[in-house]
Amino acid sequence: MPPELGRTPEIDTSVAHTARIWNYWLGGKDYYEIDRLIGDQIKRLHPGIIDYGRADRVFLGRAVRHLAEKVGIRQFLDIGTGLPTHDNTHEVAQRVDPTCRVVYVDNDPLVLVHANALLTSTPGGATAYLDADLRDPDTILERAADTLDLAEPTALTLLGVVIFIEDDDEARRIVRHLMDALPSGSHLVLSHTISSPSMPDVDEAVAYWNKYGTPRLTQRTPQQIARFFDGLELLDPGLVSCSRWRPEATPWGDPKEVAMYGAVARKP
Repeated sequence: MPPELGRTPEIDTSVAHTARIWNYWLGGKDYYEIDRLIGDQIKRLHPGIIDYGRADRVFLGRAVRHLAEKVGIRQFLDIGTGLPTHDNTHEVAQRVDPTCRVVYVDNDPLVLVHANALLTSTPGGATAYLDADLRDPDTILERAADTLDLAEPTALTLLGVVIFIEDDDEARRIVRHLMDALPSGSHLVLSHTISSPSMPDVDEAVAYWNKYGTPRLTQRTPQQIARFFDGLELLDPGLVSCSRWRPEATPWGDPKEVAMYGAVARKP
């Protein structure tokens, strides 16, 4: 058993936390009353919040499936895992190839409590969980190497987690540091809440969250988010609303745009 699974984490049930609120919004049961109260108020300020939470999850599934099916990626480093839900990274990847190996990384105490739900794998593959912080990429890489061969192409997934790094330069430095450690043929999958004049309710909801919840969120414009992919080759359709990244064809046209943008890019 990894040492982080042997300790009892401390959970402050008086302060709302983003992982628990997302769990509440997505129909889960792993949240506290404070998470429900703050979550309901944010929904009142920004009724579309659940739509882009769901769009982000679907984007993850499409990206992982594409990388496993079409590109042949067999290793995934998923940082900012959040609470287990439907179609986690290892489930999607191992449906394509049971030998896929996945390392999840998060530093939320409630995620630690539920780590055993993540530590399931097909017999031929592997799934591991690290209790670590995105701000410490060297530790993440060192410990991930116990499960992944980082000399082989790897998909780095950063969904809705870079928003917790306030400083733009620091955020880009961390993402570049992680990608620099991976070989050619590796891919970056990243999503981020946007700030847009056409979506003022998003700004109001984020301001409310930053007053009452933890950790604080930082919005960025699509142009700022695009900088995370500098030096990489963007896959079509580029940086778009998560709901519009290779959606399933329907008679009703493109899905509604949400305030969460994402992209997938290859390291040359």
